[in-house]
Amino acid sequence: MRVTAAAGDPLATATDLLVLTSWEEEPLPSPLADLIEPGDWSGKAKQTLLIYPRDALPARRVLLIGLGRRSSPDLDQVREVAAIAAQRARELKVERCAFALPGVPDHPAEAVAAAIAEGSLLGSYRFLEYKTDLKPEDRHEVDELTLLTPGDAEEEAARGVARGDAVARGVNLARDLANLPPNDLTPARLAERAQELATAFGLPITVLGPTEMREQGFGGILAVGRGSANEPRFIVIDYGAQYADALTVCLVGKGMTFDSGGISIKPAENMDAMKMDMSGAAAVLGALHAIAELQLPLRVVALIGAAENMPDGSAYRPGDILKTLSGKTIEVLNTDAEGRIVLADALTYAQRYHPSAIIDLATLTGAISVALGPHAIGLFANDDALAQRLLRAGEAAGERAWQLPLWQPYREMVKSDIADVRNSAGRQAGAITAAAFLQSFVGDYPWAHLDIAGTAWTDSKSKAYQPKGATGVGVRLLVQALRDWTQK
Repeated sequence: MRVTAAAGDPLATATDLLVLTSWEEEPLPSPLADLIEPGDWSGKAKQTLLIYPRDALPARRVLLIGLGRRSSPDLDQVREVAAIAAQRARELKVERCAFALPGVPDHPAEAVAAAIAEGSLLGSYRFLEYKTDLKPEDRHEVDELTLLTPGDAEEEAARGVARGDAVARGVNLARDLANLPPNDLTPARLAERAQELATAFGLPITVLGPTEMREQGFGGILAVGRGSANEPRFIVIDYGAQYADALTVCLVGKGMTFDSGGISIKPAENMDAMKMDMSGAAAVLGALHAIAELQLPLRVVALIGAAENMPDGSAYRPGDILKTLSGKTIEVLNTDAEGRIVLADALTYAQRYHPSAIIDLATLTGAISVALGPHAIGLFANDDALAQRLLRAGEAAGERAWQLPLWQPYREMVKSDIADVRNSAGRQAGAITAAAFLQSFVGDYPWAHLDIAGTAWTDSKSKAYQPKGATGVGVRLLVQALRDWTQK
């Protein structure tokens, strides 16, 4: 769907479907109010009413959607309303629709327009690549959504639409990658998808295979991937090298394209969902797509350790000691705590760019799901300014994070008696000790770890713009944080 902004009077616009929003218990414009029976409309949040105005308005259909109370404006609610509208337009098989830009207290037109573009595109998302039994009409998509604005808001709204469009397409790229089955998205294939992205934007990319990784000493990634017929890859994409003097941020993604648990094998139930264990890598690629489209003025280096954790005769074992790229050694106590081992090499590699910040994203621990459920990302950081930047961005983008501590006693818990660190400290404080393990590999650079294990996948439709499956979480937060950073 193509989303654009144009100045125009909604009630004078001819279109297949006109979407109008209304605040709760506030009057509708008279031409519209005359078409509705008293009591049929209140404007409560997400209430909908489809109207066929016939000759009363130029639009063939009008979809009313409630915004709730004006006293509690929320851009995430705007995203949901836009998603509902886009889904209803698809159900009605319309080709084009128009959406009247609402005025939202305390939010400029650009931000509201961005939320509408995001919500429409995120709500329109479907993963149909493997559905062979759908009829052509079941694949119908709306061609165009025009955001109608007052004349003095057109330029501002157009900027918002462009931003929302770029961010949503980044999120949907991340969703696509995490929804792909592991037989089609191997580490090598993930590297190919990264190459496609880099080529599309003319970005330098380096992909290291097993031979190059052995030569350079990637002992963590190589060990984790040793038990699989699908060999690991290490991926580096460099955006904005010309901005290196201003700001360099390394985005590091965990790219486990499938995680069986290895020798410490997982239970069979729900193991199929472990295709999404590369959601951190997907988020990094999705964010990079949006950053490149928006041409943000900073340097972003995307680093992805891609591997498959399988239990064959050559797999790494509990009791093994691994030497990582940093030279530090890891005592392996549980091969299902593999993501942190892969990240150890990637975090070490990031330091060669002398970044202003390192941010990693990973579906790292089940413990974070127990702690925060599906509603918040677990945030850990060695730098409070960076942590606050990400917390603010999460609130603004609708991807909330919650900071957990990284006190010294937690770091003591991951020390090993026979190596430098151990990859598991048991059940207590599992998400925190996993982050403490990662902190051992970031040096003195400002660093933040986003544990997205509880938020990267959903089996229920909790929000209108989020279908079941991969969520693409992290993309909106990262882009918001980096946009804010470049504007100060």
